[in-house]
Amino acid sequence: MLDGMFSFVLLDTRDKSFIAARDAIGICPLYMGWGLDEMKALSDDCERFISFPPGHLYSSKTGGLRRWYNPPWFSESIPSAPYDPLLIRESFEKAVIKRLMTDVPFGVLLSGGLDSSLVASVVSRYLAETKVARQWGNKLHTFCIGLKGSPDLKAAKEVADYLGTVHHELHFTVQEGIDALEEVIYHIETYDVTTIRASTPMFLMSRKIKSLGVKMVLSGEGSDEIFGGYLYFHKAPNKKELHEETCRKIKALHLYDCLRANKATSAWGLEARVPFLDKNFINVAMDLDPECKMIRRDLGRIEKWVLRNAFDDEKKPYLPKHILYRQKEQFSDGVGYSWIDGLKDHANAHVSDSMMTNASFVYPENTPTTKEAYYYRTVFEKFYPKNAARLTVPGGPSVACSTAKAVEWDTAWSKLLDPSGRAALGVHDAAYEEEKAPASADPVFRPPAHGESILVETGVPAAAV
Repeated sequence: MLDGMFSFVLLDTRDKSFIAARDAIGICPLYMGWGLDEMKALSDDCERFISFPPGHLYSSKTGGLRRWYNPPWFSESIPSAPYDPLLIRESFEKAVIKRLMTDVPFGVLLSGGLDSSLVASVVSRYLAETKVARQWGNKLHTFCIGLKGSPDLKAAKEVADYLGTVHHELHFTVQEGIDALEEVIYHIETYDVTTIRASTPMFLMSRKIKSLGVKMVLSGEGSDEIFGGYLYFHKAPNKKELHEETCRKIKALHLYDCLRANKATSAWGLEARVPFLDKNFINVAMDLDPECKMIRRDLGRIEKWVLRNAFDDEKKPYLPKHILYRQKEQFSDGVGYSWIDGLKDHANAHVSDSMMTNASFVYPENTPTTKEAYYYRTVFEKFYPKNAARLTVPGGPSVACSTAKAVEWDTAWSKLLDPSGRAALGVHDAAYEEEKAPASADPVFRPPAHGESILVETGVPAAAV
């Protein structure tokens, strides 16, 4: 019956029994560890620890984990509910309004993309019609960060002007981001490349937001996983594959976007709320026949068409038309393309070719395949040297934030494995050049383990291996 985001341990002092639980999607972090005496719960003292699975409950009396969150979509069977745009719209508006229960100054993280813009639009409309706004003026405050001239800054200002919000445009430089990397990795507790790329500007933005006295922000995480919004979904071969991938993505959110949104903000005492991950809204969206989520350019349907169309109100527009139909831009790309390029250059200066040659011996688990990944791994291991810590981070090939399974959708992707949206060749408007890998993807060859297939990550013909 619990709704919202939470992680807790509840102790019964009468018999010293306890239960531990985590919210449905894993928005709030929780880890579970085993000490030598089976009682310790601090990572420094644990011989083994894991990320506590979302939607689960642990009882000391029964001694095992039990999944309490059992939605219909969890089985990954194909749903068949017809597309109802008004139901999508109303469910999302309820999810947003539910998260406005607060008595502290708040705002919205506005990147200028579809998801954050819809959150800002719904909040803006609600504040205009209620007394809530009197607690902190009568206007919504929105926040955006990026390198000067970045795509997000331009789009976010346009949305803010359209909605009439008090907009705070924050700038950072590539060097400021690089200088913060170690602190970011310490706080977000991962070495996943795309998470670090996106967490750094979010970490810098959160520091500034907190200094302004804001305590809570709403953010747009979760929509791309639910609606198949990442650009690689353009290559989904059929509705079954698309639906199964969205299910996999939602189940893994606690290791990626939820981890980033929570830890990058919590590092500064800022609370992030994510309306797209409302339990009821997820059920409504995941009950749709996935055929309507398929990207059909012949029918004018781009990624997340079902969501865009639901808020396409001609009489009382939620957003300008071109913002409502703006191409998906991953946060780490949208803050400025030179951000990722700068990170790769920085990694190239710190990681040599010989280090990469020996990467599989130094890091046999989740072996880094690029210099950027290797660099993040060295920083992570400095703070979290235990094997149990490195095993809490997922691995595997990825293109534009795909799971390893979805890489199989396009054979060209195996030559350009990069989590940036620009790796979605033939889809992103500013995609990498197909004939060459991004600047820092060095050729790394290692003997495959038994039964392991070789992924050629640099565009080198397979025959050359």
